[in-house]
Amino acid sequence: MGESRSELIAWLNDLLQLNYTKIEQCGTGAAYCQIIDSVYGDLPMNRVKFNAKHEYEFIANLKILQNVFKAKKIEKPIPIDRLVKCKMQDNLEFMQWMKRFWEANYPGQGYDPVARRKGAPTDTPATLAPLGPSARAPSSAGRASGGKTPVTGRRPGSTQPNEALQALQGQVREMSTHMEGLEKERDFYFNKLRDIEIMVQAQIEVLEAEGQSDETLKKIQEILYSTEEGFEVPEGGAVDEEETF
Repeated sequence: MGESRSELIAWLNDLLQLNYTKIEQCGTGAAYCQIIDSVYGDLPMNRVKFNAKHEYEFIANLKILQNVFKAKKIEKPIPIDRLVKCKMQDNLEFMQWMKRFWEANYPGQGYDPVARRKGAPTDTPATLAPLGPSARAPSSAGRASGGKTPVTGRRPGSTQPNEALQALQGQVREMSTHMEGLEKERDFYFNKLRDIEIMVQAQIEVLEAEGQSDETLKKIQEILYSTEEGFEVPEGGAVDEEETF
């Protein structure tokens, strides 16, 4: 049986000098990247985002890890689509494997995780789906009024329909439907790009085996892997997650 969540978190924080509190937080991909860096010492840590807050950033981190696995010939599939959802079980299983891999391959020399991060911010992920201003407004208003009865004049526990609550529930349903559509669209285009990536990589490997190369294919591959630099997402572009921490 593998280590428990608490044991893995304690080991991770000690190795990388982090302050993670839940195994789900590893779904950002940053910690996985640096565990492998502690073994080989040559992972491009300047490209890893420890303060990632959006799913596209988690995917970018895990793509870096995937490329290193491929370069080091590590025969372990990385379930990117599941890890980035930051569910406990998926990340627990992958972290248990990472711990076993580290124990089998860590060379034993001193490793300075802070120096390898070169001062990059490492804010402990607190939530993957921060509430927007509109969603926070009711609780903020409640605090400002000192918890008094709302301006509707209805007392708590009243059986009279609360129009304000019904309106908010309607907004939540509408936003949920809209978000579901955005997620389907995102997955549709992500899968297309993934198919293109696989085809390009396969063709490059065939050409390399024949001692040839194709600059166009290499340029396409560079574009596919260049999401983490010079890429900005508009305000409010975060993806709601089913679970938060």
